[in-house]
This record gives sequence, C-alpha cells and structure tokens, in this order.
Amino acid sequence: MTAVVTAHGLTKHYKNALALDDVSFRIESGRIVGLIGPNGAGKTTALKAILGLTDFQGELNVLGLDPRTQRDRLMEQVCFIADVAVLPRWIRVREAIDFVAHVHPRFNRAKCEAFLARTKLTPNQRVKQMSKGMIVQLHLALVMAIDARLLVLDEPTLGLDILYRKQFYQSLLEDYFDENKTIIVTTHQVEEIEHILTDLMFIRDGKIVLDTDMETVGERFAEVLVGADKAAAARSLKPLDERQVFGKSIFLFDGADRATLESMGEVRRPTVSDLFVATMKGTYA
Repeated sequence: MTAVVTAHGLTKHYKNALALDDVSFRIESGRIVGLIGPNGAGKTTALKAILGLTDFQGELNVLGLDPRTQRDRLMEQVCFIADVAVLPRWIRVREAIDFVAHVHPRFNRAKCEAFLARTKLTPNQRVKQMSKGMIVQLHLALVMAIDARLLVLDEPTLGLDILYRKQFYQSLLEDYFDENKTIIVTTHQVEEIEHILTDLMFIRDGKIVLDTDMETVGERFAEVLVGADKAAAARSLKPLDERQVFGKSIFLFDGADRATLESMGEVRRPTVSDLFVATMKGTYA
C-alpha cells in the first residue's frame, strides 16, 4: 500500500497546553480512518496539521508533500468538511457551483449537479434560506464533485438529525469513496460510522492510544457476559473494563485466550463505542 499520511514525532504546543505529544502514525491509501477521542484530545489539531492550517514540530508528509511549505499543491488533492459549513449566507446554489468550478481544477460540475438533483435544493436558493441539513447537502455535493485523493471530515454531521446523518455517510460510500481515495473522519457519534470504518485511531491527551484496523479489533478484543459465580475468575484475567447489566457483569478483554473466555460465558465482539469508553476511562473524571 501507498501511505497517504505519514507522521513521525508530531508535536504541537498551545501556550501552556500540549495538544499533540510526539505522535506517530501512518494512513494508507483507500482506507476510511476514524480518529476518535474526547474533547481536547488533539483530534482537530491533528487534522489542522494535515491540512496545513497550523504549524507543528516533527515530520508530517501528506500525499508526498509538506503541509507547512507546499499547502497550495496539497489542497489541489485534499477536501475538507468541518462541523460548521463555511458557505456565505448570501450565496446561491448556482453561484457556489460556479465559484468552485472556477477555482478548483479537479471539480466536475456534472457530478455536482447530479448529486444536487437528488435533493430539494434549487439553483436560485440562498444559503440563508436553508436548514443546516440542506447546507451540509450542498457542501457535500461541492466536495464530492472534486476528484480529491484525501477527504478530511471533522464532525461533519454535528447538529443534524439522524436521517441526514445516515444519508451523509451513505452518500460518501456510494458516490465518493473508492480504492484511490482516503477518508479521515472525527465524530462523537461513533456508532454511526463504525460500519464504514476500515481503521480506528483513538487519541487521548495528545497521544495515540490505539491504532489498528477493524479486522484486528475483532481478533484482539472480546467482551464476555459473566454470571456472579465466575466474576472473580474473570477479574483475575485483568480485563480492560467491567460494567453491570441486569445483574450480570460484562468484561472487556484485550488479547485474552478465547477458549478461556468462552468457558466463562457468552463471548462477543465489542462495539467501537464500548471499546472507546473502556480505553478513555478516567478521562472525564
């Protein structure tokens, strides 16, 4: 595989705060990577570094370019959707299309208009007349019509209802993503992107605490539902986490012997949400 992003010793200070603490990671082409972490963990700072929007210490290579010194070339191949769409309120749909068509060499007008035809947006409609969901639809149509190799999404569906959120991610899979494109997404609604992810990165206090692909998650981590009679034995195996449900204990293990766990109770694959809570335990104290 070809690396789209390679970071080594990535560090970022904000006055007295350390946003990124000697972070190293590698993102391959054709992957959908979930960068998950609590507020203030360093997610947005990492994305800003990748996009060339902030300075940093360490080494960072994005699509073979240095974001600090080659941002103009980089942004010809990268698209970005933030939690707040940056479209001016006065602009009309057709004017937004014209603008992007004139400034981005890799924009496909026909593809953009085909996507918008599946929405209720009209060419003369202004942004100020749209709901937040409609603004996101316009923003997504503009971005998906650009033949970018890397798409960065920072809380892209924040504030949208569940229907718009599902449509957003479905559109990404059906109309944008292929083996030549890479997506990095951050969100607090982990359960809604779990099914589209190929890779998972947890960040906490400026450090990457988990970096793995989704297949490995199923092989490495396991939850077991244990009755009271076997709870002590389960605790002796040093689980990552324990929680109570209807009088039984659910233990989450990292790398434990599967046969041993099966002798204690029902074994299942943990959700990303459950794995996240176990990994971040104490962060919100």
